[in-house]
Amino acid sequence: MITARAAATFEPVGRSVAAARTFVRDTLQGWGLTDIVDDAVVLTSELVTNAVVHAGTTADVVCIRADTGVRVEVADRYPEREVPLQSNGGHHFGHPDREGGRGLLLCAALAARWGVEYTATHKQVWFQLDFPDRPAGTRAAGPALPSSALPIADSRVRVGVVQVDSGGLISAWNDDAQELFGYHPEQIIGKPLTDLAAWPHTPGTGTGVAEALLLSRWEGSYGIRGADGRVSPVYASHLRIRDAEGEPSTVCLLVRDLERAVLQSPMRGANVDTAETAERGPATDAFEVFIGSPAPDDLDGLLQRTVERARDMLDGDAAYLLLATDDETELEVRASTGLPSARQRFARVPVEAGTGRYGSARMPAVHEDLSAVPGAVPLLVNTGMRSVVTVPLKVEGRLTGSLGVAAESPARYSNEEALRLQFAADRIALAVERARLTELERLRRGSLSFLVEASDLLAGTLDRDQTLALMAQMTVPTLASWCAVYTVADQASEPELSYVLHEDEDRIDGLKALLMKIDPPEQVPTGGARSWSGPYDAAHAAALRTSLRSLSLGDSARPSSGPGASLATASAVGGETVVLPLVARNRVIGMLILGKPTDEHFRQENLELAEDLSRRAALALDNARLYSERTAISQSLQRSLLPPEQPEVPGVEVEVIYRAAGEGNEVGGDFYDLFPIRDGAYGFAIGDVCGTGPEAAAVTGLARHALRLLAREGFGGPAVLERLNAAILDEGARSRFLTLLYGELWPQHDGSAVLKVVCAGHPLPLRLRQDGSVEAAAEPQPLLGVMEDLELYEQTVTLDPGDVLLCVTDGVTERREGTRMLGDDGLLDVLTACTGLTAGAVAARVLRAVERFAPDPPSDDMAILAMRVPEPEPADA
Repeated sequence: MITARAAATFEPVGRSVAAARTFVRDTLQGWGLTDIVDDAVVLTSELVTNAVVHAGTTADVVCIRADTGVRVEVADRYPEREVPLQSNGGHHFGHPDREGGRGLLLCAALAARWGVEYTATHKQVWFQLDFPDRPAGTRAAGPALPSSALPIADSRVRVGVVQVDSGGLISAWNDDAQELFGYHPEQIIGKPLTDLAAWPHTPGTGTGVAEALLLSRWEGSYGIRGADGRVSPVYASHLRIRDAEGEPSTVCLLVRDLERAVLQSPMRGANVDTAETAERGPATDAFEVFIGSPAPDDLDGLLQRTVERARDMLDGDAAYLLLATDDETELEVRASTGLPSARQRFARVPVEAGTGRYGSARMPAVHEDLSAVPGAVPLLVNTGMRSVVTVPLKVEGRLTGSLGVAAESPARYSNEEALRLQFAADRIALAVERARLTELERLRRGSLSFLVEASDLLAGTLDRDQTLALMAQMTVPTLASWCAVYTVADQASEPELSYVLHEDEDRIDGLKALLMKIDPPEQVPTGGARSWSGPYDAAHAAALRTSLRSLSLGDSARPSSGPGASLATASAVGGETVVLPLVARNRVIGMLILGKPTDEHFRQENLELAEDLSRRAALALDNARLYSERTAISQSLQRSLLPPEQPEVPGVEVEVIYRAAGEGNEVGGDFYDLFPIRDGAYGFAIGDVCGTGPEAAAVTGLARHALRLLAREGFGGPAVLERLNAAILDEGARSRFLTLLYGELWPQHDGSAVLKVVCAGHPLPLRLRQDGSVEAAAEPQPLLGVMEDLELYEQTVTLDPGDVLLCVTDGVTERREGTRMLGDDGLLDVLTACTGLTAGAVAARVLRAVERFAPDPPSDDMAILAMRVPEPEPADA
């Protein structure tokens, strides 16, 4: 007798398989048939996959509940008879290694009854699952317990019954709910249940109360805020139902959290009859135990437990699980047991290994004796395994991995074991895929953070050597165990080993020596990582030669060091080694080498991250190269603008201090010069071009060279400056005004010195006498580079023995701290205290006063020129 019926139609697309599973699960859970839900979902998934993926038609799914069980019918619109027909020998299922057709095999294994029906337009496959044989009214039973072991509850256990309509509003509120939370029905009916929920999410899950109300069945803990404002922890059991008019609602049973045993369902797989279980003994299917237990949160833990359970389930000696890459062309080893995992982890094998019968990982395969087909399973070469069974992991028809179990004895496995393993793989495939996607998202977020930090570090330096060090330090040990960087000076140059780093500092010297002995990898401008066997081959050849030499030589000729160092180096580079080109501005500027120790492989995610890093590192390295080249050019040009060696002036002490503002600048807008004009006459100058940097330095070079040329042609001070003014104005838009103090110095036989100076808009020179008085040594005149017709004149100053002439640029007098400025008065005070000091001491004291005036470094160019006529030394008594 049919008691309930539900039907749905699904389009011929991959996502329909998941939708069909959800439909069957929700339908059976809504009918309270949780014991047979999993088997029904597995069978439905296979049959709907055959319809929408392989047959390419829509699929009609019908669930029928009867008195003795549930019947599920899956119909497609492809009535061709490619299904097994009955014969005298029973059902002939074909071979389980086929890509499709496993749905009927599973029906035969799991269903109580099943069959195939045809019409002119449809093909229908149906199966029936009978209800478990239990006492009437009993779904599950626990063992008899002593009173002391029973859960504790109040003497009066209250179960609040709350009904919530499709809009989430409370439509019913019983007396126990009123006693538990203090609300009368008229106060609470019509309000959303979520308004009372104090915890928006169930602890330990990502499901909120609002989402839980939409599920067909849900159990968990949350809080209800009572009428007194206090939160009461409750344990809830939700059941979504439908009334006679088809309107859905949710019935919520609520008890105090400490009384959860009243509502809490037993774990799946709980024993129905303790005595019967004791007779049967423990569960024999280890994989079923795994499915029923809480799965590990992390992907590696889930995969490791999967291979262990698969090995135990088939009584194997080893097991392994591989995950498919995004393009489904390769499989990557992610977990194994009974195999050398350190050697196999992250190793890759192609999905399509050949054209033979078992050449594709997309189909189940059974190898009865691997010795008869050497290399059929590359992962098991030289492991001692003789027989193996492998099955694919698929999600919605897409290959996501492969699970294999192997044994040391031949002929251990048959198609029956393949069917059992495939059934287990189908159950775990979705959980593995979800865990893989979660891990992939976590890795991508970590990769993004890593690349952001790497970009910041690489952008923070323009030094080539520091950039090379950063490249290596960011990859070791995060991405690789060791790293080497080769650089290429130009297209015609051979790669040069520039940096080597190993996570074990004691291995760096041996690794560097090894790489220096072998040819560098070939330069390939194409992106992507490629394997390089050079270090591995060279290291093992060297270790072999050292070992043979140590064994063949006598004690007297035995080398002082044994093969230990060579073997250590061979072990350090014995794993996978990859080469990543460093390409910047369409030119190969180097190569980044990453390596692993013996038998280790790179993960694909790490290689992709290394490729991203290599692109950023290449650009940073090329920027450092360009900066170094331009800095060298700039420094060379700037040095050409500085005066050559300072000449010795007889009878006069001369000291010059020069500071150019700006990082990397050696020449700015301020300049000085001291040069011989003719016998007994010297020219000196100190000036300030408007502005700083290269533009001002260009005018500086013009002024200095023009002064020397004109002075040596015999022109006097005013004529020299007038012609320089005309030259500056000839520069047009590039011209800049210039303040200049120019003079000619004649040391005298009596120990004094005569100076003829012209001060064109420049800070006035200061004369310090022996008595400590300070006075200006010239008068101000118009600056250069502004007016065409200048009428300048020179003034004569005589420096007596002990006198000092101080000339500075405005970078000294305009030194600031906030609104304060050193100024002319401040400079005057500093100079007044310099009586009796040498020219060098005077210049140093002025510089110290400027630096101490403010904590910040000076922001303007600065030049200080001090000349002193020394006092005659006293005659010997």
